[in-house]
Amino acid sequence: MPNVLLITPPRHGDSRGFFSETWNAQLLGDRGINIDFVQDNQSLSREVGTVRGLHFQSPPHAQDKLVRCGRGRLLDVAVDIRKGSPSYGEWVAVELSAENGKQLLIPKGFLHGFVTLEPDTEILYKCSDYYAPECDGAIRFDDPDIGIDWGFSPDEAVLSEKDAAAPLLKDFDSPFTYEVTK
Repeated sequence: MPNVLLITPPRHGDSRGFFSETWNAQLLGDRGINIDFVQDNQSLSREVGTVRGLHFQSPPHAQDKLVRCGRGRLLDVAVDIRKGSPSYGEWVAVELSAENGKQLLIPKGFLHGFVTLEPDTEILYKCSDYYAPECDGAIRFDDPDIGIDWGFSPDEAVLSEKDAAAPLLKDFDSPFTYEVTK
């Protein structure tokens, strides 16, 4: 998926465990990733099949997110909702786990959601803007027009009331516009 990046920071390990720099602004800046993260979030989901999302935060408080798993396993999903984008409504999913150390960089203009694959799964993510409840929004995780393969039956999902009541993509007027980058 264009603009969504999979990052796997190196781990340096020995018999005691490992060490990894999960974010280094200078090293990633050298690769063209220049994001000023201002907030770190942590979420714990107790049950397998807990779905959180598909969430976004609209302008002027849109957020880039760098997502990783601190404990357990999850399927992390990004959906393009930028008007005019050649990949509008398309999705990408990556398994993130404490074991694999992978991270997903999800830029502004994408929905974000995940489902837990193990009990007591912890997700950690950096955001490029502060939480702004007036800009908070969601789209149904099981929207048939998006067609995400979550790996289980949607009626088995553990959802919040907000996520269960989220609108469908076809009923959504996206505040994001696709911009061609050179």
